[in-house]
Amino acid sequence: MTSSSPQAPAPQHAPQPLRPLRRLTARGREESHRVSSPLELFFDLCFVVAIAQAGAGLVHSVATGHAGEGVLNYAMLFFAIWWAWMNFTWFASAYDNDDALYRVVTLVQIAGVLVLAAGVSRAFADHDFALVLIGYVIMRLALASQWLRAAREAEGAERTMALRYAGGVLLCQVGWVGLVVLPPHGRPWVFLVMAIAELCVPVYAEKEHSTSWHPHHIAERFGLFTIIVLGETISAATVAVKSAVAEHDALAELLPIAAGGLLIVFSAWWIYFVVPIHGHLRSNRQSFLWGYGHYLIFASAASIGAGIEVAVEDAVGKAHISTTAASTAVTVPTALYLLTVWALHSRHFKVGLAQQLVLPVTALLVVCCTFLGDWAVPAAGVVSALAVATGTTLTARTAGRERPAQAATAAS
Repeated sequence: MTSSSPQAPAPQHAPQPLRPLRRLTARGREESHRVSSPLELFFDLCFVVAIAQAGAGLVHSVATGHAGEGVLNYAMLFFAIWWAWMNFTWFASAYDNDDALYRVVTLVQIAGVLVLAAGVSRAFADHDFALVLIGYVIMRLALASQWLRAAREAEGAERTMALRYAGGVLLCQVGWVGLVVLPPHGRPWVFLVMAIAELCVPVYAEKEHSTSWHPHHIAERFGLFTIIVLGETISAATVAVKSAVAEHDALAELLPIAAGGLLIVFSAWWIYFVVPIHGHLRSNRQSFLWGYGHYLIFASAASIGAGIEVAVEDAVGKAHISTTAASTAVTVPTALYLLTVWALHSRHFKVGLAQQLVLPVTALLVVCCTFLGDWAVPAAGVVSALAVATGTTLTARTAGRERPAQAATAAS
């Protein structure tokens, strides 16, 4: 006679199935183990397409001798890319409930950035910003709907804040239409006015109530996007070197540029991540300054890759500019990156004048490398790597002096 085996006991605290629609309420700033979600990572990766298109447009403009126009177009287009990413990132840090509707609206925002990316080349070549504007409007309308949804669940000052965000986002879209209807010479002024207006929306919206963004989560999100931008820089430079070698068989001329470019990008990564920044983000005033400053960090990091591409084209005779101008396309964004990272990150953790001067002096030396002709890029790479070595050595010496002092204090 066989006996039936006993049934296993039901697991305790088994996870309950989540409803497809949930209330969109603020998350806690003190949540433990808060990390980026798969949707956020997917969102970031889709922005690579737009960044790559903007970089390609900048390369073409600089290499053909239209650097001023190219930089202006790049600044405007990168602002649209960066600001859409910024707004989603801070909103998600405070309100991400990961339900079905939230996911769908986020995917709509991704579709918007892909539409924007499709219009980047037309904006550079023909000054036609129509497709860029359509993509931006898609992203921003989706974000406004998220804020309206958050306002529906909120009360008091929090509800007022959410409505101010939604109203500010929608109102700014009207102003951006000027990029399409006005003649080209008036567009830089429209961009300047509207960029200031966009930056003022969070300041106004949160003047009485702050969103519950998570410092560690925000620091991680910005760090991940920095990695993505630097990765795109390496990818673009690698493709440029590969194409130049295949078409012109100029490996000897390109190896120093490739080596110098890698040293610059590796140093850029090291310098950004050498200190944990989340402990510095304690208030809206600090976080706004830090977050807004990342426009320069992201834009300059992406520009380094474009500059390396220009240097490669100059090395094989495809660029219609001087070697000094081609070198400037690498050294200037590198110096800007170093100075901005120092201002936003490093200076808060440096001890003593020697440590504080490492990055500013490095930025100056990188600019001086511009005038070294064909060796400008490799020299800038060596200078950047020496900055990392110097900073690491100074930090180690400071830590070595502090340990005996702390031990003596503890023994007394």
